[in-house]
Amino acid sequence: MTVARIAARPVPSLWRRRPSLVLAALSGGLAASVLASLCIGATGTPLARVLAVLGQSWNAPGGDGLVVLQVRLPRVILGALVGAALAASGALMQGLFRNPLADPGLVGVSAGAALAAAATIMLGDNLLSSSTGALPFAALPVGAFLGGLLTTLGLYLVATRGGRTSVATMLLAGVAFGALAGAGMGLFAYLSNDRQLRDLSFWSLGSLSGATWTKAKTVAPLILPMLLATPFLARALNALALGEAEAFHLGIPVQRMKAAAIFLVAVAVGASVACAGIIGFVGIVVPHVLRLIAGPDHRLLLPASALLGATLLISADSIARVIVAPAELPIGILTAAIGAPFFLWLLLRHQGGALQ
Repeated sequence: MTVARIAARPVPSLWRRRPSLVLAALSGGLAASVLASLCIGATGTPLARVLAVLGQSWNAPGGDGLVVLQVRLPRVILGALVGAALAASGALMQGLFRNPLADPGLVGVSAGAALAAAATIMLGDNLLSSSTGALPFAALPVGAFLGGLLTTLGLYLVATRGGRTSVATMLLAGVAFGALAGAGMGLFAYLSNDRQLRDLSFWSLGSLSGATWTKAKTVAPLILPMLLATPFLARALNALALGEAEAFHLGIPVQRMKAAAIFLVAVAVGASVACAGIIGFVGIVVPHVLRLIAGPDHRLLLPASALLGATLLISADSIARVIVAPAELPIGILTAAIGAPFFLWLLLRHQGGALQ
């Protein structure tokens, strides 16, 4: 099923006529999730105190100031960046392949980025084992970006023949790429020591528990430009939904647009995996829900996906912090537990036409 076929479905007229209402509602939801996440933790902080801390200077005095500004706030910002990047990447891939089932995690891009990040951890640790230095965190986004880029390019080359992209081939190739990445992760786990194995487990489960201002400042220059660049591809993706030949005749530089989309997805997924590990199903759930609500127009879908993705991941992280308190549930487990049933429902709803 292509995005063009989805466009034929009825969309609530209010949302179709007033896309600003969608963005306003999503922005309000994001603000509410941020405030709720700043209040939630091992020791709850009243909303009035959180607002007071945010209104004071950066070095707000007292325990609440330290917890809110130095522990929870960087985690919220990192969660917003990762959620927005994954959801926007999902919307880009679904527009590129013209199928609502495309997703960076589903087709193996996240696994490829995680494998490259794991290789960076192992090789960097071995190279630095004789010195007192530690692997710079900035090396992880670079390694994960290269892994995501190579995986995305490989997926596109395998699935495209004669200028046409086969969705069935894309999904099957994604399964194969994911299996290869899983084998590589298993090999690294077998060869690692206890400390390295603990670090590798972070990538396989996904978590925001290690969020710091350093990590947020490192990945923000990678994710924010991607989020700002995606709306410029909206017109091209809308035209591509009609077919590649039709888009070309409408004046769209199809191949250049594809290269730009692949590059942006690789940047976003690589940076996300580097700081939070593999977090699945955000990229497939968010864009599809928004298509059902507001339609397939990428001019609205891309920014709305970023907003809803940020809200979803911040909310999931808040739940993960309290659902098994005082322990913390890895967020990748939670998103998979929610996203997998939704994906099964999606397959059943489009039974017989999902891969056409």
